[in-house]
Amino acid sequence: MKLTGKEKVSYGLGAVGKDMVYMLSASYILYYYQDILGVSAFAMGVILMAARIFDAFNDPIMGVVVAKTRTRWGKFRPWLLIGTVLNAVILYLMFAAPPALQGGGLVAYAAIFYILWGVTYTMMDIPFWSMIPAFTEGGKERENLSALARSCAGVGSALITIITMLCVPALGAIGNSGASQREIERAGFGWFALIIAVVFIVFIVITCLNIKEKSTVDVEAPSVGQMFKALVSNDQAMTVVITIVLINCSLYITSNLLIYFFKYDIGGADWNTNYVLFNTFGGGIQIISMMLFYPLLRKFISAMQVFYVSFVMAIGGYAVLLALMFTNHTNIFLLMVPGFFIFTAFGMLTVLTTVFLANTVDYGELKNHRRDESVIFSMQTFVVKLASGVAAMIASICLTISNISSDTSTAAAEIVADSYTSVAVLRMTMTVLPIIGLLIAVFIFAKKYILTDEKLTQINQELVKERGKS
Repeated sequence: MKLTGKEKVSYGLGAVGKDMVYMLSASYILYYYQDILGVSAFAMGVILMAARIFDAFNDPIMGVVVAKTRTRWGKFRPWLLIGTVLNAVILYLMFAAPPALQGGGLVAYAAIFYILWGVTYTMMDIPFWSMIPAFTEGGKERENLSALARSCAGVGSALITIITMLCVPALGAIGNSGASQREIERAGFGWFALIIAVVFIVFIVITCLNIKEKSTVDVEAPSVGQMFKALVSNDQAMTVVITIVLINCSLYITSNLLIYFFKYDIGGADWNTNYVLFNTFGGGIQIISMMLFYPLLRKFISAMQVFYVSFVMAIGGYAVLLALMFTNHTNIFLLMVPGFFIFTAFGMLTVLTTVFLANTVDYGELKNHRRDESVIFSMQTFVVKLASGVAAMIASICLTISNISSDTSTAAAEIVADSYTSVAVLRMTMTVLPIIGLLIAVFIFAKKYILTDEKLTQINQELVKERGKS
């Protein structure tokens, strides 16, 4: 039976909710603890990177646990619901650090809750993606749902990009008249995280209620060693995974530092207004690119061609942005021009990398005589989080070198803004490094990825023959 519209919407809502949570953590955890609470940038960089190293062991283990699960409600939905509730609670606590905590205690608090957030996110994210084969018929339906869900996830990320710094000051100001900007933002992040956590739970509950596992997907659960072996033996999956790491790392470097660019480089009393305006524009363009631009381009050119067009747009956008920065053309509307190309490119790349990753499953089955959906998607979870950790570490090094102050006073902002070295380091890090990352990504992809539409058709034909023999 084909998927109903209700099932597609329910699964899409789940993707929106979980990536709202993910983007809030990926883009604002460094800013919250470093700029608002005063934790050193270096300490935060170490914490964020250490959490990703921990994920290297945690994520595959979770994939095995899910595969071995047997319940009356299926193997995926129980973990999806449990992981969501726990992650939502941790998210709130992570952005609601007790005011009494200072120094080492605050660093320990950040470390504990950020690692717990990563663990509980994995607990939910792996079953979310791995359950697709349990309620789809395979082939085009599965591919289309994966693309739809990834697009919806991108919408969730874009929404957080748009609304966070619009909502945080407004929520923090309630009942805090006369408080400093730092105190307002501190309170605002707590309230905002709580709201997002509730929305997250509601969306996933809708997913669990309306998605029924039509099959048990009763496959032999691989060991951790077998999971990594399966990935390594699938050269196409490895290629896409490396590409995803480089693309997301480039994006997250920019997203982590963008708020510092507006606050300490452009500066001014209305920096937050400009930041919100730019993010609203960028987030809106990202949504449009996934929902409109990508399907439109696919009518005329192949997915591979859209992929390369996206890279050209992103690299070109970053180059123009760099030129505008160093010629001091920092008018918000002028910055939107390269922003259009960058956000459009990343929107389409988000959809494309998921589609390409899904394509590697059939390739792996033909090559290794085993379908490894759960392996592939558990690794996707890890590599995306790895990218955010690497990006946050790079951003923290940038902040340390440039001596960006955690003091949010106007005077401090002006001092930093007057330092050409500080500004130059910030500008170079958020533009040049992403360009380098994207160039390496497109080079590796062009050299190694072979799954064209023609190749995929050939693989599917060969799989049909092999399945007919068995």
